[in-house]
Amino acid sequence: MERRKVDILCVQETRWKGSKARSMGAGFKLFYYGVDSKRNGVGVILKEEFVRNVLEVKRVSDKVMSLKLEIEGVMLNVVSGYAPQVGCELEEKERFWSELDEVMESIPTGERVVIGVDFNGHVGEGNTGDEEVMGKFGVKERNLEGQMVVDFAKRMDMGVVNTYFQKREEHRVTYKSGGRRTQVDYILCRRGNLKAISDCKVVVGESVARQHRMVVCRMTLMVCKMKRSKIEIEKKTKWWKLKKEECCEEFRQKLRQALGGQVLLPDDWEATVEVIRETGRKVLGVSSGKRKEDKETWWWNEEVQDSIHRKRLAKKKWDMDRTEENRQEYKELQRRVKREVSKAKQKAYDELYTRLDTREGEKDLYRLARQRDRDGKDVQQVRVIKDRDGRVLTSEESVQRRWKEYFEELMNEENEREKRVEGVNSVEQKVDKIRKDEVRKALKRMKSGKAVGPDDIPVEVWKCLGEAAVEFLASLFNRVLENLEKAYDRVPREELWYCMRKSGVAEKYVRVVQDMYERSRTVVRCAVGQTEEFKVEVGLHQGSALSPFLFAIVMDQLSEEVRQESPWTMMFADDIVICSESREQVEENLERWRFALERRGMKVSRSKTEYMCVNEREGSGTVRLQGEEVKKVQEFKYLGSTVQSNGECGKEVKKRVQAGWNGWRKVSEVLCDQKISARIKGKVYRTVVRPTMLYGLETVSLRKRQESELEVAELKMLRFSLGVTRLDRIRNEYIRGTAHVGRLGDKVREARLRWFGHVQRRE
Repeated sequence: MERRKVDILCVQETRWKGSKARSMGAGFKLFYYGVDSKRNGVGVILKEEFVRNVLEVKRVSDKVMSLKLEIEGVMLNVVSGYAPQVGCELEEKERFWSELDEVMESIPTGERVVIGVDFNGHVGEGNTGDEEVMGKFGVKERNLEGQMVVDFAKRMDMGVVNTYFQKREEHRVTYKSGGRRTQVDYILCRRGNLKAISDCKVVVGESVARQHRMVVCRMTLMVCKMKRSKIEIEKKTKWWKLKKEECCEEFRQKLRQALGGQVLLPDDWEATVEVIRETGRKVLGVSSGKRKEDKETWWWNEEVQDSIHRKRLAKKKWDMDRTEENRQEYKELQRRVKREVSKAKQKAYDELYTRLDTREGEKDLYRLARQRDRDGKDVQQVRVIKDRDGRVLTSEESVQRRWKEYFEELMNEENEREKRVEGVNSVEQKVDKIRKDEVRKALKRMKSGKAVGPDDIPVEVWKCLGEAAVEFLASLFNRVLENLEKAYDRVPREELWYCMRKSGVAEKYVRVVQDMYERSRTVVRCAVGQTEEFKVEVGLHQGSALSPFLFAIVMDQLSEEVRQESPWTMMFADDIVICSESREQVEENLERWRFALERRGMKVSRSKTEYMCVNEREGSGTVRLQGEEVKKVQEFKYLGSTVQSNGECGKEVKKRVQAGWNGWRKVSEVLCDQKISARIKGKVYRTVVRPTMLYGLETVSLRKRQESELEVAELKMLRFSLGVTRLDRIRNEYIRGTAHVGRLGDKVREARLRWFGHVQRRE
């Protein structure tokens, strides 16, 4: 595809089980579907720049699948199919045509369609009576299967593209086997788009398959060609190099030189961060901004490429002159290429797996698992959205505008509330300066390797600079406290300021928060870039470490009059549980909460509010919220755990098992790779899969049967990972010992005791 500059390729007889995507190297990606590893299977291969344009993938069967792409504002549907052969039963053929009709009927009439199918039929030469759907440049006579192709084209208003271009027979024949030369592979498109196709022919000399030959057509999507946006990867400073002591020392020395030999950093924030960024770029370097090399195709070396080139020339020579000598030469080169590819793959993967089996290579292992998981997904980024009226927006500018419009409305919409009449006394007290040891302790607690903010300065820089950074940051934070404005033209978020003052927060800290929120602006970073700035005048800052604390202050003050002791009222942020001994009491308490919150601008969600009865009696009635009936449930999810009305935990156990399988599938490409050692697989399982199964189980009263259900699921995952089945008659103890994974029941009891210890210490 790369050599012939093919952007989209429909393939048949892939003979791969599964329904997923796979990276093919050099940026190409295969979307495929198959149920039998010995027959059938269809797929579509896309060039790198079109992979990000995929909006939808439909896998109908192992004979029909389709992709929807948005390319330069045009919706393009690509359909790949594999029709039953001549000798197959009529029922199988009818099922194929029914599936193909179903796909076509699901595509809106205004969207473009390209179909690449091995129809296993001959439409024949000439087009008498069928001029509206085909040209006259077919091959040989039409058969029954070919007539089905023509009937389908008439039914769907399609044109058989191959037959419209006058070519030598060699460039029309798609199938060669023995003495047979015929045309069974076709490209179809809507009749209204035939003028967009400038050429269509068979590529001679490409040994894509033993009998079939590749059909290529050139299609123009736009009358006026638009400049295609390139895949831009942001160039980033390689701050991760600061983990090495020699790089850290060099960075400190160069920064000191840039500051004129000074040990301390300048007081000015902008000047300081600019010097740090510039020094980091010079000392540590920046990323290239290019696509990373595909780790799965390192074996594609020059020797392999040279051998494949010689094989291709031999195939072309044999096609032109069918002598026994040319045939033997081609067969010999074909066998040699297979051997060389196998050796190159083996060598490359041996080196890869040897490195992964070391302590230094474990980080690469998790990166490889994430890469394989991403490659297996159909759609990695959604680049289009709908406007208010449901129309799909495709241009980058319109998508960015819509994101900005949506979030600007969402983050500036304020609910109605009563204006407070009473005031609250502010707490004027001396605020201690931020000490160096507090900054030092905070830096120590912060984790490395986290995403940087708009200043592009990670925490690794401040840790590397040591005491100079502590001195600078402590001075900076104290200047923020000292240089606050004393008055504001307007005071937004009045409820927040009121609750902070009523909670006894020092007035100076209230002003610090006010200063943070005054004139705050934000942007939305989406798949097509970054939107323009817009104001945020309502609500708390998203992602701020201070926001949860501020929200807790507000909720504590607003619910002060209606909140009861635990367990009658349980609160975690905005997730609230109200317990009572009767339906009437629940309804009364719920109404009191609604009034207390909504009179101050908060909103109680009607759709998310649910109620559940424990030991329910007949005629218990319904619960209403402001006259609206609240949904009754037998179970609900609170803080990630499922609570059932009958007090059982069976549903929670099943959800933990399902969560475990979901986590296992994310790393299955690594866990099921038989070249990776059992020790490494066990470590990946313990760190990625098992925590998802154990989440919240320390508070669950498990029965023996439920504990057994969890262990059975775990052993299935371990057996799949190690390539062992029950038929191998290998005991569970050996499986656990090989993977270095202990019994799950013991781990649950350990977690329960740890949780009990936390509860005891809190009391």
